[in-house]
Amino acid sequence: YTAQYAEMKGVGLVLISTTGYTGAGGFEVYVPNPHVEKAWNAVMEHGAAHGIKPCGLAARDTLRLEMGFCLYGNDIDDTTSPLEAGLGWITKFTKDFVHSDALKAQKEQGVARKLVGFEMVDRGIPRHDHPIVDAGGNVIGRVTSGTQSPSLNKAIGMGYVPTERAAEGTELLIDVRGRHLKARVVKLPFLKS
Repeated sequence: YTAQYAEMKGVGLVLISTTGYTGAGGFEVYVPNPHVEKAWNAVMEHGAAHGIKPCGLAARDTLRLEMGFCLYGNDIDDTTSPLEAGLGWITKFTKDFVHSDALKAQKEQGVARKLVGFEMVDRGIPRHDHPIVDAGGNVIGRVTSGTQSPSLNKAIGMGYVPTERAAEGTELLIDVRGRHLKARVVKLPFLKS
């Protein structure tokens, strides 16, 4: 990750960072609000020769899901532990922080639920908040994100399930409009970059 300020012709000072939320190399440009339209038009005009096209939020959301990136409010929130969400690799226990004792205990005891990636076996598209059910129809979890992946040509999703059902290859059932459709737990990211 890097960032630096630069002068954008006709716009002024902008912040350019080498971050992205899609798994692909890219840039984010932070522009003062009064100059956003002018910056947009300049990027589109100068990018036309390179085939630049705008995309919407749904496209960006599909790309981030293919990479297994969490969306705050869907896949993680204030009630989610980073250990449950598979983000333990960025949780440093070298010094104390707010609720570090609780997280240390959770790390030692293990988590009750885990965020998993899954691909649909049956035809259907999982969506946010669809129930994940067992063979008896009992709710065991919830889909946090789901879509049809054009890159993979299949429906994919993420959701929380009990830890004992989080192993790669485990069959899940996703309740899509009252139909219990088969899905299989897969390793994240869905799309290997």
